[in-house]
Amino acid sequence: MKMAYLKGINSMETNKLILDGNIVASSIKADLVPRIAKLIGRGITPCLATILVGNDPASATYVRMKVNACKKLGIESRRIVLAEDTTTEQLIQTIQQLNEDITVHGILLQHPVPEQIDERAAFEAIQLHKDVDGVTTLGFAQNAFSLAAFPSCTPAAIIAILDFYNIQIEGKHAVIIGRSPILGKPVSLMLLNRNATVTICHSKTQNLEEIVKLGNIVVAAVGKPKFIKGSWIKAGAIVMDAGYNEGNIGDVDYEACLIKASAITPVPAGVGPVTIATLLKHTVDSAENSFFSIL
Repeated sequence: MKMAYLKGINSMETNKLILDGNIVASSIKADLVPRIAKLIGRGITPCLATILVGNDPASATYVRMKVNACKKLGIESRRIVLAEDTTTEQLIQTIQQLNEDITVHGILLQHPVPEQIDERAAFEAIQLHKDVDGVTTLGFAQNAFSLAAFPSCTPAAIIAILDFYNIQIEGKHAVIIGRSPILGKPVSLMLLNRNATVTICHSKTQNLEEIVKLGNIVVAAVGKPKFIKGSWIKAGAIVMDAGYNEGNIGDVDYEACLIKASAITPVPAGVGPVTIATLLKHTVDSAENSFFSIL
């Protein structure tokens, strides 16, 4: 059983469980080291191709973080940068080339893409066995039935953190704020499959504050800084902040929610590092699958 990690930066945090994503990510990466070495010994270097369309600074930063994480573990990172005016057809052509490249084991299209691109069409162009970020509709459907080889990385990271810290999911009421197809919806299904009772909230939800107060587990995935207030949190709740906004600010008002919560993820160093580690794990999983498929 893994030990819970208590962080006592100040007196308020002393009796709180701070869910440190860096520790969880390090554990995931440590498990990958011998697997990567074995693959390389067999002549296969796990390879993640990242596609960045345009010059959005935040997206460029995210891609750079993923590239650096790959290098540290010995995973090859193939970085493709396309112009801001790239069309949907051009992007799909690039994806198809990567699909056909047997040395590429995972394809990541950095979100968001410029508005002229049909993002869903681009996601769907990624072959399922290389969809290491879980963005295709087929991957989503498999996730709904607990069959996905590569569930969406941030939802998978949330589950990994809960499991690492031995936080019970079964029987708990989980409230998800946000319904995006790569975060809010898939994490709701993953929690449901673990026997939580799940409520999904969104921009049209009425009495949001009262619904959030019901949550034993609260997942913030709305994309608005400090949106979740401390007064909304039930005493003893587990708060998972999946948001990241300018200035290293999450979707949760951290200091205010810390008062009520029994456990909480910080931003940064919470869900984010585990998301990247999960992406690397999926890439290694895919590389292993490709090796065994040719035997």
